[in-house]
Amino acid sequence: MKLKALVSLLALAGTAAQAAPQVEVLHYWTSGGEARSAAELKKIMESKGVAWKDFAVAGGAGENAATALKARVMAGSPPTAAQIKGPSIQEWGQEGVLANIDQAAVEGKWDASVPAVVTNVMKYKGHYVAVPVNVHRVNWLWVNPAVLAKAGAKAPTSFAEFFDAADKIKKAGLVALAHGGQPWQDATLFESVVLGTGGAEFYKKALVQLDQASLTSPTMIKSFETLARMKTYIDKDAAGRDWNLATAMVINGKAGMQFMGDWAKGEFTAAGKVPGKDFLCVAAPGTDKAFTFNIDSLAMFKVKDPAQQKAQLTLANAVLSPAFQETFNLNKGSIPVRTGVPRDKFDSCAQKSMDDMAATSKAGALVPSLAHGMAVNTAKAGAIQDVIARFMNSNMTPQAAAQALAKAAKTM
Repeated sequence: MKLKALVSLLALAGTAAQAAPQVEVLHYWTSGGEARSAAELKKIMESKGVAWKDFAVAGGAGENAATALKARVMAGSPPTAAQIKGPSIQEWGQEGVLANIDQAAVEGKWDASVPAVVTNVMKYKGHYVAVPVNVHRVNWLWVNPAVLAKAGAKAPTSFAEFFDAADKIKKAGLVALAHGGQPWQDATLFESVVLGTGGAEFYKKALVQLDQASLTSPTMIKSFETLARMKTYIDKDAAGRDWNLATAMVINGKAGMQFMGDWAKGEFTAAGKVPGKDFLCVAAPGTDKAFTFNIDSLAMFKVKDPAQQKAQLTLANAVLSPAFQETFNLNKGSIPVRTGVPRDKFDSCAQKSMDDMAATSKAGALVPSLAHGMAVNTAKAGAIQDVIARFMNSNMTPQAAAQALAKAAKTM
């Protein structure tokens, strides 16, 4: 009798194990801090009775993960969730493979705690299909105050002040602008110049809506003229340099300034540098009232099993929970995408980013990053990036660049 009871219990346990909901998450959070954050999400899910199946794909800034995802979806076995961002969410939505997670949004009160400009990116045809994880601010200028002091310069807030500081740093025998000659870095610099030259409304018309008149306007030509002048302050060895090596030039006092998103802060802090003392984080010239965002997000794919569907909703709300938002963003150097997350553990740069995100959200000056896949689809973004790279590496005139940009925006 005891043996029969034991067999029955084991059978029940086996059934329960089979029925345990599971989420399979395809992501490319594989570097140190990111991997720790993914492990934290796994712990949260397991505490809620949901098994976590890790599908981590390293390399290529997500390109390898995108290839793996396509193969899985074409084979008819998509993961529960995948790390996708920006217009790519819409592209997958058009394929009819994304799951409606409105229920999670209602339960988690996403509309009340996440800016509308962000939630709009997470929806396909008015329904939530993805959950935002974090916010990176892209329009930062990183400055070494010791270099400024040596050169007799001050941290710039306008282009006039930037060029004044750059001239003084150059005269002091140092590199004024640390940069890596890679297309995405060129585009990162370019979008901050456009934002600082034309403001948030112009940026939206030109680089999000791809308005042809704006792309060929005097404001765009002026942006390219400013970019051309900036090129003269970049050292001759910049070609192919990785962004973190450019950041190291600022950290080590070999260069004075760098345009880069807030992931650069991780390099400063890893080197034991203190914000406000050893380095300054200031908005790119002319952009203190605007904010270009780059958002990591998890898109949810259609699954048939009701238990898995429920697990999907649990995952979505776990990602937006204040506890995970704090842990993930402290590790990654970004800021929480939702309001109400305690600020005390975040440094002064992150707190400024939080304040500026809130202010720009209210003012309508929170805009998606073109350089980081948030503004336009992959084909158009690639064509635009090619134009910017050509301009950075040739004697192309600002007028010709503006015309080429308008043509690239028509790429299908």
